[in-house]
Amino acid sequence: MRVALINTGTELLLGDVQDAHLAFIAREIFPVGLRTEERRTVPDTEAIRHTLTELFPRCEILFVTGGLGPTGDDITREMVADVLGLELCQDPQLLSSLQQRLQTRGIKWGSGIARQADVPAGAQVLPNENGSAPGFYLKANINPRIPSPHVFVLPGPPRELQPMFRKYVMPILRSIVPNSAIEQRVYKISGMGESNVEQAIGEKVLAIPGIELGYCARPGEVDVRIIGNPEAIQQADVIIRSALGRSIFSTVDETLEEVVVKLLRNRNQTLAIAESCTGGLIANRITNVPGASSVFLAGYVCYADQAKIDMLDVDPKLIRAHGAVSEPVARSLAEHARACAGSNYVLATTGIAGPTGGSAEKPVGTVYVALASPDETIAKKFFFPTDRETFKQLTAQAAFDLLRRKILATT
Repeated sequence: MRVALINTGTELLLGDVQDAHLAFIAREIFPVGLRTEERRTVPDTEAIRHTLTELFPRCEILFVTGGLGPTGDDITREMVADVLGLELCQDPQLLSSLQQRLQTRGIKWGSGIARQADVPAGAQVLPNENGSAPGFYLKANINPRIPSPHVFVLPGPPRELQPMFRKYVMPILRSIVPNSAIEQRVYKISGMGESNVEQAIGEKVLAIPGIELGYCARPGEVDVRIIGNPEAIQQADVIIRSALGRSIFSTVDETLEEVVVKLLRNRNQTLAIAESCTGGLIANRITNVPGASSVFLAGYVCYADQAKIDMLDVDPKLIRAHGAVSEPVARSLAEHARACAGSNYVLATTGIAGPTGGSAEKPVGTVYVALASPDETIAKKFFFPTDRETFKQLTAQAAFDLLRRKILATT
């Protein structure tokens, strides 16, 4: 069944608010065999009416988000009812619920608030347990004179839409969508570029009848996505795992740092971090993972050369002889941090984020990542000539992947 999505809201087109609905809805509907084929974002104007009229013949299911509040620019319910030729009727139960909600919160009643109790004739109300404006569902061809798809009209705030969608929309979708045998699998890859990943698996996977293959590149990682029937998925899985091996760090929705924390926790091992060029980013990402306190002991941000000397006892002669951005200094940071923290592992970074500070020998983007462990210290040189923020993200990814592979190699 063809699916379309209309996001309403002038604030979306002005860039004041970022849309979160497409990603959420696309993920939620895939397990029942649905995929979004088209998305439109329109302002709170007559554009809503025109877009509804245009999309009705082009889909079997239509989601519309936003514009259900109490203010004058909230016109979605009126537009939907008008295009379908349906009368808006005030729902007494919704009105009473609104009055009670505002009274409980000590909010003064305004004339526009009652509009949120207006529902197109024949619509099924979708309760809003996290806000005031309910959603509603209109079955396909609800007005026999006007051909129309199944229409779901939902509130704009994600904290209201998402629980409503899971609790009330999904059961309706399951009742109207035929059973589907299509599956999706995602492999998260680190340490390989997008083109190298495609070269390793692309031709072989696409030779499988009925398989769909796609890639999504992010700083330091690549997602490989396959879609098809269970038999095709299984054939592709064998090829992908054989070709990419330990470059696959996950097949579920988790970050590289979550994988690292999980590996450390499962082995009762600990980690400390010594950061120069990443300025605390690695420690920040680690501590964003629930349960990190059981594995993360300490983070040392030694940005200035003197801080490296004072905090982690890096020999000034090393810095004078090799420079702060060098393999010997990276190794020294990692080894001294491990001695200070008493951890199983330490990750250390030192590099040139730019845009200035580079040289012919060490251009902007040069970075050393060191990993100290009980049996050895590893140091690797990387080159990430990009903007400062991306440089830091790429360095953090390289560090996490270095640790992940070390842990796996020692088990």
